Amino acid sequence: MSYLQFPVTPFEQNCSLVWCEQTRKAVIIDPGSRSLALENAIIENNLIIAAVLLTHGHWDHAGAGKLYADKYQVPINGPHFEDKFLLECLPDQAARFGLSAETEAYEPTSWLNEGDVFILGELTFEILHCPGHTPGHIVFVEKNTQHTWAGDVLFRGSVGRTDFPRSNSQDLIQSIKNKLLPLGQDMRIFPGHGPMTTIGIEEKSNPFLK
Repeated sequence: MSYLQFPVTPFEQNCSLVWCEQTRKAVIIDPGSRSLALENAIIENNLIIAAVLLTHGHWDHAGAGKLYADKYQVPINGPHFEDKFLLECLPDQAARFGLSAETEAYEPTSWLNEGDVFILGELTFEILHCPGHTPGHIVFVEKNTQHTWAGDVLFRGSVGRTDFPRSNSQDLIQSIKNKLLPLGQDMRIFPGHGPMTTIGIEEKSNPFLK
């Protein structure tokens, strides 16, 4: 597995380009807005985009999902159906920050559920439904390489906000404790904002998990 991350939107959201080194097949995870650096990296690394993957429906993660699906003629997979209401109001979300021109409402090609898998060349991403930050939030877990793309569930030293419509703080903590922590101390967590961390680091030092 190889990956690159590209901060997008005014909130420095981590849009990720992840690929299988053997097949050069790649996915774009959480494209909140267009990134020329991302597009150049696809060309420079001779990658074949296979899909756009979404962890949840907030505009800083999903705003350019349709743009890239159309550009590369690929499906959009995720999030869970419970985030449908968020994807339906993407223009309203973006307009609050003056970005409505580049965002439109859409539905993914497929909603993803707990237990689904997404195959990318020789990589297998398992889907965990982790509600709390949003009701339909999911994460993508590649156990063989110990990489998890966790969106806005768990950050280094913090957790996702729960002051949005249909957010729930109790659900968020239960998602982390029941779904993410069992992945093991060495599991690398790539959050939607900020630096990479591990389950071990967060178990020991994250004040929200005490």
